[in-house]
Parts: sequence; structure tokens; C-alpha cells
Amino acid sequence: MARISASVFTSHVPAIGAAIDLGKTHEPYWQPLFKGFEPSKQWMKDNRPDVIFLVYNDHATAFSLDLIPTFAIGTAAEFNPADEGWGPRPVPKVIGHPELASHIAQSVIQDDFDLTIVNRMDVDHGLTVPLSLMCGQPDAWPCPVIPFAVNVVQYPVPSGRRCFNLGRAIRKAVESFDQDLNVQIWGTGGMSHQLQGARAGLINREWDNAWLDKMINDPEAAAATPHIDYVREAGSEGIELVMWLIARGAMADVPAFGAPEGAPVGPKPRLAHRFYHVPASNTAVGHAILENQG
Repeated sequence: MARISASVFTSHVPAIGAAIDLGKTHEPYWQPLFKGFEPSKQWMKDNRPDVIFLVYNDHATAFSLDLIPTFAIGTAAEFNPADEGWGPRPVPKVIGHPELASHIAQSVIQDDFDLTIVNRMDVDHGLTVPLSLMCGQPDAWPCPVIPFAVNVVQYPVPSGRRCFNLGRAIRKAVESFDQDLNVQIWGTGGMSHQLQGARAGLINREWDNAWLDKMINDPEAAAATPHIDYVREAGSEGIELVMWLIARGAMADVPAFGAPEGAPVGPKPRLAHRFYHVPASNTAVGHAILENQG
């Protein structure tokens, strides 16, 4: 059967992609950030998956404000980098995994999570920047990627609890797939930042790191964080952190969706790497890698 071996969590700031594309990674402003991802790039080389299930939010490229699905899964064979107003990023096209994506959609929808099935869409910096941070600048991405877009742009947005439970359902779906695949699940977005209004530029280091502690060590408590806490403490765009809870809910120390109460779970995941940096275009950058044990 397929299995989830690890989860990766990272911010997806568009300026990071521009710094990579324009060769600015060694400039004094950017160097500390990219140095923090060097261990992650090596980890990725040493732990290459068969498929990445990548949770991100679309930034009005695949979906406009006319139509915003709460959860959308990409089931196509390939996805092109989006033109976000200044041309597409010079990165490889994303190769999908239609068989696994369709299986996950079938399983998750039968568990009463409503997904939008997307057979054609372009993918923006929310998806390509994490791939660049973890994989560098290859001629092709190291494996197929299943894009999973979450609405954290237009209220109402899904709760942390619903995202966490969705992650549990995704794990159940992956483990019922009949091919032997090593799957990683990535949660992206965040951490604290606000792009507009009187609090534009807000960064809350203390809250970010406390939330990251909680997500790693007590994910149930992190999932119970109310929306108002994200907005008040982490800024209007801090709500993107609910996407990290999808990846955390899919890990082996959390009961799979529908498991009976008291069902055995796996050991706590191993923290392979953790990093936090500010600023990156007036945004806090958080990052962690968790590995399932056994």
C-alpha cells in the first residue's frame, strides 16, 4: 500500500521565488533565509518521495474571486506555472499523479469532505516556491506532485479543526491506495504577516514559534486555535497556517479519520529540521520537516 513518510511545512512568499529566479540568493538580505533551507535541500535529496501531496492556496490565478472552492484537488497529468502578472516563473512544469489524486478524491468525498475536482489549472507561487526551496533549480521536479488548493483568501475559510480532520482523511485515502508509493504531504503558507491596513507589516515572532511548538507536539491543541487568534496575533494572512494542519493531521501519531476511539497510533514523528526567519518581504518564514517513525 502507499504510505505517508514525512510532512514538510514552509512559507511560500512570492518574493522568495523572485530572489531565486533573479539570482539574488547570496545577497545579504536573502542569504540567511536560504542558508536555513540548505539542510532541507540535502534532506530532500536523501528522502526523495514517489509523490508529493502539496497543500497551498491559489492567489487569484487558477481561481478568481468569481469562483473560490474551499478545497480543490488537481487531478490532471500536468500543471503549468502560472502567469501572475509578470510572466510565469522559469521553473519546470509540474507533473501530476492522476491515479492517486483521483483515488484520494474518491475516498475523501466518501468521508463527507466536499472537494472540487480540477482537471486543468495553472499553479502559482504558492506551490512552486516551496518546491524551489526544497529542490533548488532542477530541470525537472524530482517526482509527481498533487496540487491541493485551500481557500484562505476569501471568508468564510475552513476552520483549523476541519483542515486537521481532512488531513486524517487524506492519510486514510493514501493508505488504501494499492500501489507501493512513498508519499510526502506538504503544508504551506504563513506564518505571521499582514499585507494591508493599519497593521500592514505585522510580524509576531513569539506567537509564530509558540504555534509551531504546538503544531509539532500537540497538534490537537493547534487544531483548536480559533480563527480570531490567527487574525489578532498573526495578521490577516496568518490564517494560512490552517493549511499546515492538513499536513500535520496526516501524520501517523494522529488517528486516521474514522478510526474507532482508542485505536492505536504510531509514535511521535521525528523533527528532522526546523527554521524560522524574518523578514522576507515583510513576512515571517517558518519551516519544519517531520518524519514518520517505523
